[in-house]
Amino acid sequence: MVNVVDSFGLLFDRPSEPMVSLKGDRKALFQLTDQHLGDKYKSNGIEINNRFGEEATEIIPLKELRKVPKFKKAKQLPTDSEFSILLPAHQEMADEVIDELLAVPENQLQDLLSLCVYARVNLNPQLFNYCYSVALMHRPDTQNVPIQNFAETFPSKFVDSQVFTQARETATVAARATEAPRIPIIIPRDYTATDLDIEHRLAYFREDIGINLHHWHWHLVYPFTSNQREIVAKDRRGELFFYMHQQVIARYNGERLANSLARVKKFSNFSEPIPEAYFPKLDSLTTSRGWPPRQANMRWYDLNRPVDGLVVTLADMNRWRRNIEEAISTGLVRLPNGSTMPLDIDTLGNIIEASILSPNREYYGSLHNNGHNFAGYMHDPTNRYLESFNVISDEATNMRDPFFYRWHAFVDDLFQRFKESPNVRPYTRSELENPGVQVSSVRVESATGEMNTLNTYWMQSDVDLSRGLDFSDRGPVYVRFTHLNHRPFQYVIDVNNTGSARRATVRIFMAPKYDERNLPWILADQRKMFIEMDRFVVPLNAGKNTITRKSTQSVLTIPFEQTFRDLSAQGADARAPALASFNFCGCGWPQHMLVPRGTEPGMLYDLFVMLSNYELDSVNNPDGSEMSCVEASSFCGLKDRLYPDRRNMGYPFDRPSSSAPSIQDFILPNMALVDVTIRLQNVTEQNPRNPKTK
Repeated sequence: MVNVVDSFGLLFDRPSEPMVSLKGDRKALFQLTDQHLGDKYKSNGIEINNRFGEEATEIIPLKELRKVPKFKKAKQLPTDSEFSILLPAHQEMADEVIDELLAVPENQLQDLLSLCVYARVNLNPQLFNYCYSVALMHRPDTQNVPIQNFAETFPSKFVDSQVFTQARETATVAARATEAPRIPIIIPRDYTATDLDIEHRLAYFREDIGINLHHWHWHLVYPFTSNQREIVAKDRRGELFFYMHQQVIARYNGERLANSLARVKKFSNFSEPIPEAYFPKLDSLTTSRGWPPRQANMRWYDLNRPVDGLVVTLADMNRWRRNIEEAISTGLVRLPNGSTMPLDIDTLGNIIEASILSPNREYYGSLHNNGHNFAGYMHDPTNRYLESFNVISDEATNMRDPFFYRWHAFVDDLFQRFKESPNVRPYTRSELENPGVQVSSVRVESATGEMNTLNTYWMQSDVDLSRGLDFSDRGPVYVRFTHLNHRPFQYVIDVNNTGSARRATVRIFMAPKYDERNLPWILADQRKMFIEMDRFVVPLNAGKNTITRKSTQSVLTIPFEQTFRDLSAQGADARAPALASFNFCGCGWPQHMLVPRGTEPGMLYDLFVMLSNYELDSVNNPDGSEMSCVEASSFCGLKDRLYPDRRNMGYPFDRPSSSAPSIQDFILPNMALVDVTIRLQNVTEQNPRNPKTK
């Protein structure tokens, strides 16, 4: 008998293959009833299912459904169409399915499994995957069912389309030559463009599999729409929407400077042409079509696509923008009843993204989400050619597109205007200092033996695509991709505490030392370039203290093994807390992208270290609430708990200073600033974790 948790995991396996067939490497078979056949296999499905049963090593019985869901909206999406939660029609479909999956009483897992199989049979595979993942993550009785790595389930969203013919050949040959080594399929580093396109210099960042998985998983943990308000209403989720995306833009701008490019130009005139082209070189295994490219100098047009729930004009976008700008300038939010409430950063995040927590969706509209949709349908705004959206309208692919960063530079500018407005006061000295705590020295020790020098390099890593390779032989099929990585390092911080023993919060940030003109920054600009590297609480004894912190301990990141994990190696305990915490914090920034690329001669960065007053930082989370997922709490918070820092996200750089023109003038005794050089070692090394190919 198959463990019920394993059974739930099998529903991620090969999402386009029919449920009448075998699932997983262990040849498990769901024993379907007439209810579970779907229209395609109504006449002969039971017979086919029974024939597969002759090969099965495990049989999974299914209960009869007491009530068969209608899925009136969700069934309207063809099984061979793309799905995007950014489309209003698709949001309604997802809400309908999630409602059904959450309605099954807690701990009735066999009933839930039967319903999930029915949904998988009858719904679009991408729609099902999204709803199923959200439901597993938010039901108390399934929070520990591991959610499949999306790059393994739908690999066509992450790797070059030319891979898949070769991958099927590899699977077929390997299935008949079991002793033969599995040779990985190499994905070229430059497969989407050449350096004739200057934006392609940043492809290593934009097209990184770990970064795109981070963005997909973050929006899975923090959905913006649901009929179940508690799924959306997580602690400070609007502020976290601002902070996570602001940090992405800061990191991207730092990479641009390292590649001799200016900071990204925000897209603020909705009528101007977009000079950046993008040809993703991806095919969808769901639709059997290529993702539409964007030619240079295309424009936004009014959207009239009722099938997607999109009837939106540029005038609507400009009206919503004006209304949001009015709220920012006045510090007041208009409510539907005509009254007002004070604006704060959390509310502004929910207004701009247009989550269901927005206090007045009619007045403030859906600015962020529809920006993605206008960009996603430039090639077919009226559905004349029956074309699907391009990569910028899919949460799993949109960070590949250069325009993503131009759009989010505009979105971030709205948040920054609020932070710079009279409605947000600058920090006072008492809010920044930590009396009695003095940072006497800071250094960074690299594994190479160098001091205050970080080294980056290229690494080749293997990912197994076989779980998403529908209608092919079983067995691992590895693709090898090249990504940025860095040599391990540690921070060493010497602190003198002239008071009694206490705790402090160590906050570590980095920013390029010079702007694109190679001039020192003014703090008003540089504060937006500081990227968080780590944040942690330390005990301080009276007198001298030395704090050592490894780069792999960062609260920002998840380890490489978790970004590209093998779920089959995980345990089958439905309530293993490590799995629950991973499902929640798999949205962490990938560890291999923690350190900016730098340059071969070496690029100077300002490393900023601050020890803030823990009494002003702490939140009242119950003891033991910090699960094993604490390492990704900066971007993802803590599961079912308060965000683990009372300060504003990005503190102390989330707002301008009223007195310091430069970062050097900002430094107080509880802070330190040190020059760090980031040097790119332009070599490529194999990941030692890659499977042996003999």
